[in-house]
Amino acid sequence: MVDIVVLCVFAFAAGLIDAAVGGGGLIQIPALFNVLPASPPAALLGTNKVASACGTAFAARSFVRKVVIDWGLVVPAACAAFAMAFVGAATVSLVPQGLMRPAVLVLIVLMAIYTFWKKDFGALHKPMRIGTREKLLAIVIGGAIGFYDGLFGPGTGSFLIFLFIRCFAFDFLHASASAKLVNIATNVAALMFFIPTGNVLYLIAIPMAAFNILGALTGTWLAVRKGVPFVRALFLVLLLILIGKLSYDLLV
Repeated sequence: MVDIVVLCVFAFAAGLIDAAVGGGGLIQIPALFNVLPASPPAALLGTNKVASACGTAFAARSFVRKVVIDWGLVVPAACAAFAMAFVGAATVSLVPQGLMRPAVLVLIVLMAIYTFWKKDFGALHKPMRIGTREKLLAIVIGGAIGFYDGLFGPGTGSFLIFLFIRCFAFDFLHASASAKLVNIATNVAALMFFIPTGNVLYLIAIPMAAFNILGALTGTWLAVRKGVPFVRALFLVLLLILIGKLSYDLLV
């Protein structure tokens, strides 16, 4: 019982952070592995995915009600992400994870430097006109991030937010909302593997999902209420945490 309470607290925190800027897995996955060390890794990852998928769905629902979504960009990106998440998962064994960590670390460091240095990055929402070029770019972005999520995973939401701002001139709030919708596609792809194979601890996953949803609703409310400056600051904090975690993983 104590274990479930502890995991629910972490699920709430993960849902809150993930709703605003992504990165909930940085909180929830280590919590599961530390609290339930005897459980199979695949079951813990499946349990995490059920909880986070529920939180992401509710966060996306809240964002859709309060933020105008550019569906012409988000839908093709989400479809591509869904398809490529399967491809990424299928090629996990072919790509050495030792090569992924330093490459991702470099990308995240560059993202943090660029965001911090360019003070107006993501400050204004001036989306481009949606044409064939923009839709194709959305497909490329969605496919690449979906493949990465299936292959490795850390920082998926942060990469999506950064790319929606950089490529389509979104502000942080609209980029975060759009990222949530694309994340739903990759979550569904993952659940289509974890659930049929029995890799979900439902007695843990269901209460965690409830608290992840509560955290997601809180995070969405904070993001919408406090606006772009809050989301930008939280985004930078998350990038620094990601840099620290990946650096630590490389050293141990």
